[in-house]
Amino acid sequence: MKPIPVYDPLPEVAALWEELQAAALRVLRSGRYILGPEVEAFEEEAARYLGVKHAVGVNSGTDALVIALRALGVGPGDEVITTPFTFFATAEAVSLVGATPVFVDIDPKTFNINPELIESAITERTKAILPVHLYGRPAEMEPILEVARRHGLKVLEDCAQAFGATYRGKKVGTLGDAGAFSFFPTKNLGGFGDGGLIATNSDEVAERARMLRAHGSRRKYYNEAIGYNSRLDALQAALLRVKLPHVDAWNEARRQVALRYNELLAGLPGLVLPEVSEGHVFHQYTVRVLGGKRDEVRRALEAQGIGTMVYYPVPLHRLPVYTPMGLSLPEAERASQEALSLPMGPFLALADLEGVASAIRGLQGCVF
Repeated sequence: MKPIPVYDPLPEVAALWEELQAAALRVLRSGRYILGPEVEAFEEEAARYLGVKHAVGVNSGTDALVIALRALGVGPGDEVITTPFTFFATAEAVSLVGATPVFVDIDPKTFNINPELIESAITERTKAILPVHLYGRPAEMEPILEVARRHGLKVLEDCAQAFGATYRGKKVGTLGDAGAFSFFPTKNLGGFGDGGLIATNSDEVAERARMLRAHGSRRKYYNEAIGYNSRLDALQAALLRVKLPHVDAWNEARRQVALRYNELLAGLPGLVLPEVSEGHVFHQYTVRVLGGKRDEVRRALEAQGIGTMVYYPVPLHRLPVYTPMGLSLPEAERASQEALSLPMGPFLALADLEGVASAIRGLQGCVF
């Protein structure tokens, strides 16, 4: 069996090769490499796609979180409620602005933060809620927004894995006060290096984000705050402009891959499949392997050349930096021992998909 990577970005490049080449050459010949017209055009196109007033390009998804938090007024002494089952950058951003992440457990069905647990975690120091749309599945935003309204809290959506996902007909990242996106190469809208975006309908938040990304200055050399060197570069913006018109079709292709996986893997004991829910764009196709067999399944698949990933092997509250909190969050801990992401992408060949499913079925009786 030929090797099947967990994700292969090259088919996207091949499909758009001439347009990508032209965009890159346009930037190289322009002499404008930081911000400038390409970034402005991408910001306008991204804002229009998302259905939001402002889109602010930054250097990475992590910077998008950090700058958005500061633009929303989160800082030292504040608390931000978030999920422990996500990439470290979610909580890291909270800590970097001087606030404290407050972890509440996840819904085992969705892997996302459990809205029913949020209100009991609110204190007089709580400033914001930071839900993550993990694996491309939108978090349950309606109850989250309702809790935020009742308590006067800000809501920042972590959309790093969910560009183009929708919740009740609206793009994620536009439901709260701001949304933070990543253009890391493996994302649904992936660049060719790091890149990020802040989306908001607030003029004030957008203006402050633009100031913070440029060393805290609205006008060069007139710095008003301690900011960051976090400007989206023109080359990334130009290449993302080529990809943006295709993201909906690619997201639908991902959903079709997930549906086919679910058909081929249905009924396997010890395997829990993800729901193809409304608006889910399947950045990852993540199953649960029950009975303590996840790592054994992973090794068996890798022996056949099938790439898999574990997102995430350690919940954030169990990392050394946060273990002093002394938390026990059983659903996140269980997910970290069971979650396994299979090969996924809009260009995943049907034969490869079927090969992955066949290999998993072949483990029945010896591993499952």
